[in-house]
Amino acid sequence: MSDPDTEGAPPGDAERTRTDETPTPTSPEPTTSAPMPPTAPSAATSPAATPPAPTATPAPPGSERAESGPGERPPQAPAASPVPSARDVPTTRSTPGPRTPAAPAPETSAQAPVLPVLPAKPVAPRPVVRSAAVQEEAAGVPCPACGTPNLPDRRFCRRCAAALNPTAKAAPLPWWRTVWPFRRRARSSSGRVVRGLVILAVLVALCAGGLLLLQAGRALFEDTRDKMSKPRAVTPVAIAASAEIPRHPAKNTTDGLSNRYWGAPGPKASVTYTFSKPFRLVDLLITNGASKSPEGYAREARALQMDLEVTTQDGEKHTKQITLSDKPGSQTIPTGISDVKTVRLVLHSPTGLTKGRHLALAEVEFFQRS
Repeated sequence: MSDPDTEGAPPGDAERTRTDETPTPTSPEPTTSAPMPPTAPSAATSPAATPPAPTATPAPPGSERAESGPGERPPQAPAASPVPSARDVPTTRSTPGPRTPAAPAPETSAQAPVLPVLPAKPVAPRPVVRSAAVQEEAAGVPCPACGTPNLPDRRFCRRCAAALNPTAKAAPLPWWRTVWPFRRRARSSSGRVVRGLVILAVLVALCAGGLLLLQAGRALFEDTRDKMSKPRAVTPVAIAASAEIPRHPAKNTTDGLSNRYWGAPGPKASVTYTFSKPFRLVDLLITNGASKSPEGYAREARALQMDLEVTTQDGEKHTKQITLSDKPGSQTIPTGISDVKTVRLVLHSPTGLTKGRHLALAEVEFFQRS
């Protein structure tokens, strides 16, 4: 079937037309796209799988000459034709050739999530300390502390700031000059008399307070010793009574038996106990009445008050009034008297004293500090 465009044309022109109509591969237009990461070549894009583009083969010279008729122009040798551009190749009557398959888009790899980042703290540059150039001063007075020479008009060392001309320290005052009123400095002819009188009054007050506190302090010390020590019984060597009932002598008060007693005819009767050597009388234990039992206690009269007269070794007398309870049993009287030589008891305030009855005193016990 003949092409209408080639009818009436010389055979050489028709051959050239068919050659021109043969599709030639065109180079793809360059496109601007983002650079893709290199991927391994796939089977679809490998050079072995891509078919080679068809190229035009020039006809041999003998065949073109054989086809030329008489009176026709002999065909010329085909010249090397330039590569036709896309504008010269007809698009309407060309037979499409095999197309190169497009390369698949590479898969994007999963990116790591972006984590928040703390803002950086500004760090100020550290200051650089530069030593100032100090001009060396001329030789002068050396510092007593570091020996650096200084100018004569300087009062302090230029290196260690020590005093260049230290004043001598005053001698320390004695301890008694640091106590008022001695710590005040004496002024010329002012307050000396008043100050002397004040000092004298202070000394007198201290002496009087010492004398008063000495007795109180001694008594407190002895009382503490009495309470901390264990009392021990003391027996008198002599007993004398101002009056006594027959068969009830005064020595019955120290025999240790509670059913025997000293019988006195009435109030103001007294009994005196004498000891061999002085001792500290800590406690006095008195058992009033005729006996410790309730029946024997109420059988005779009792003295509810007594005068205690204690004479020490140096002749000093201590008097104390004792008040007793009207009940049977022993009653303790604390005394705390030192250097005791004799003890005298005087009966007062009788109770139950009727006709045919007399005052009874069962036991008297003395205790000293062990």
